[in-house]
Amino acid sequence: MRTASRFVIVVIFLGVVLGGIFGYKFMQFGQMKEMLSQPQPPAIISVTEAITENWQPAIKAVGSVEAINGIEVANEVPGVIESINFESGDTVKQGDVLVRLDAAIDEAALRTRRAEAQLAQQEFKRISDLLPRRAVSQSQYDEAKANYDAARARVNEAEAQLNKKVIKAPFDGKLGIRMVDQGQYIGTGTPIVEINMLHPIYVDYTLSEKYLPDVDQGYPVSVTVAAVPDRTFEGDVSAINTSVNPETRTVRIRAILSNEDNLLRPGMFATVQTGQPRDNEVVTLPREAISYNTYGNFVFVVEENDEGQLVVSRRSVTTGEVREGRASVTSGLESGETVVAKGLLRLRAGQRVEIQDESGQEASE
Repeated sequence: MRTASRFVIVVIFLGVVLGGIFGYKFMQFGQMKEMLSQPQPPAIISVTEAITENWQPAIKAVGSVEAINGIEVANEVPGVIESINFESGDTVKQGDVLVRLDAAIDEAALRTRRAEAQLAQQEFKRISDLLPRRAVSQSQYDEAKANYDAARARVNEAEAQLNKKVIKAPFDGKLGIRMVDQGQYIGTGTPIVEINMLHPIYVDYTLSEKYLPDVDQGYPVSVTVAAVPDRTFEGDVSAINTSVNPETRTVRIRAILSNEDNLLRPGMFATVQTGQPRDNEVVTLPREAISYNTYGNFVFVVEENDEGQLVVSRRSVTTGEVREGRASVTSGLESGETVVAKGLLRLRAGQRVEIQDESGQEASE
């Protein structure tokens, strides 16, 4: 009897404890349900408007910057460098002397040839004076004339050989780094310095053969390079290759650009856009207003619901070209529609929003 009473007391105690726990949890669940049922506060957003712009259609490609004239200056004859008349990085004019080689032997040879030519000239003059009096034969006259002509040719040869000991700039341009030293013996064809004509300058690129009808000489070209990211260089198509590469089915295009500041250098990688002689109306948005992902691009459009509240709806869009931070939208959006400008990741479709004005204050719903 006593054992049964104790069992009953334990059961009653456990029932009271467990009932209290279950009651507390039920009350918590009720509070949570009440909190979740309350409407979420609207998200604060900044917005932008889709606008219509006139964009000139362009064909995008990549290419390389090339100098109109660019070579490594080298010597035609061997010799010892007597003087260097330039510094690395100098700007030179055509004909400026860059290097002089030791020419003592060539100068002596030239003096010898000139003396021989003078003697041959005197002999030819003497025989020319005697020929009318028939004091010499015609064959003697012809021989004297040939000797004189040969002597003059040898003088010209010696002068040409001597001139090759003076190395001059072949055209106007900017010099690179000097690759030889004073007193150095250089063999034939030793590179001395690189020279490039930098203004104007070429950009060479290739396009698929399907674009041939859309490109012609004189079409505008815009070029950007990684070295000057905030600058666009303008130019025109100057030449189109007359054949298509049979392996790649591409055609080589050359454009000419102004480069007065010498910012473009040969060998630079260039992004090229070839413009078309017409304008297209396109709907554009700031690039950051578009969410790009593997499942498709989308924007959040700001609309009013049936209760007059501002909400956002997710809308898939098709995007096109990007220019100066703005992307063209080819489908999915109309000009004049308002979209969320930033913070797309924290929004969901149907969420209430409030628009933040330019001063940072919350505008009315």
